[in-house]
Amino acid sequence: MECSLFRGPSDVWDQFVTANPAGTFFHLSAWRGILERSFGFQSLYLCAQEPGGIRGVLPLFLVKSLLFGRSLVGMPIGVYGGPVATDQETAHVLVHKAAALAKQQRARYLEIRGNPHNPFAYGLHANGDTPNWSRKDLYCTFLSEIDSTDDANLARIPRKQRRMVRQGEKHGLKAVFDNRRLREFYEVYAESVRNLGTPVYGFPFFENLVASFQDRCKVLVIEYDGKVIAAVLSFFFRDQVLPYYGGALKEFLHLAPNDFMYWQLMRYGAANCYKIFDFGRSKEGTGPYHFKRHWGFEPTPLPYLYYAPNGNGIPDTSPLNPKLQWAIRVWRSLPLGMTKALGPHIVRHIP
Repeated sequence: MECSLFRGPSDVWDQFVTANPAGTFFHLSAWRGILERSFGFQSLYLCAQEPGGIRGVLPLFLVKSLLFGRSLVGMPIGVYGGPVATDQETAHVLVHKAAALAKQQRARYLEIRGNPHNPFAYGLHANGDTPNWSRKDLYCTFLSEIDSTDDANLARIPRKQRRMVRQGEKHGLKAVFDNRRLREFYEVYAESVRNLGTPVYGFPFFENLVASFQDRCKVLVIEYDGKVIAAVLSFFFRDQVLPYYGGALKEFLHLAPNDFMYWQLMRYGAANCYKIFDFGRSKEGTGPYHFKRHWGFEPTPLPYLYYAPNGNGIPDTSPLNPKLQWAIRVWRSLPLGMTKALGPHIVRHIP
């Protein structure tokens, strides 16, 4: 078996990822061009293969950050990462090759993000008992089945959240799927993340997503009296629906637009034969974490694996880091236009 940088056609990579149960939307080859164009990250896609074909893949990106130094990440922007392999031996080979690559690239650390379909079957490294390797357990992900009928899906939602879904219906909220309304989505999303104290991605990034993934990427906007008050950009992969970038305007939260929005997305998934609703990752104990639990979703641990070639500590890039709280408070107080102008320059330094 040979493990090296992948130079083959993207469709060969994607066929392997799509056929393997451990493959996720974030392992698809289109991310390579999107992240290079949008953030300037250097892609280093590893592939383990033998004469019979591919045995495993691992997408990696070299991130050069003024804030956290050089890092090799699999995969930035995505919630899932890690090797997609036919067996544990191949997964080991890919992880060891990634560690050697991190050292060769003079990276401060290697980060391999978790995968709920193949959670760290990488041997001793996952337990943190090998020198220079460690593991963080900050995140959980939330997945639930989608039934074919609205009644069955609604019954899965706890009573209090069902009432919130009906609040949106009572107030006459309207759901519209339309990728041509990407700009309207972006305006709501940018304001929502500013209110959370998070720098926003530039609009061209979202244009790249829609252009690259086409029908695998859909914009849903929620209207109230003709005004867009909430919106979400979702991904669709195999039988899965993944709401990914979403938000709502603060002054309309009393109308429960988020509950209405995710319910309409679930209904769309059911009507189009999708089987899994993937609510994505959240940090334990945060507002989004509790929101998803209130919807009846149970958390699945999503550990991240780290390797520090020189034995240095891994920087804490989490917003929960007390040292970053002052920056979050300042960001929330800035004018929206300023955050939209500055955010895209900052996020390229946050893997």
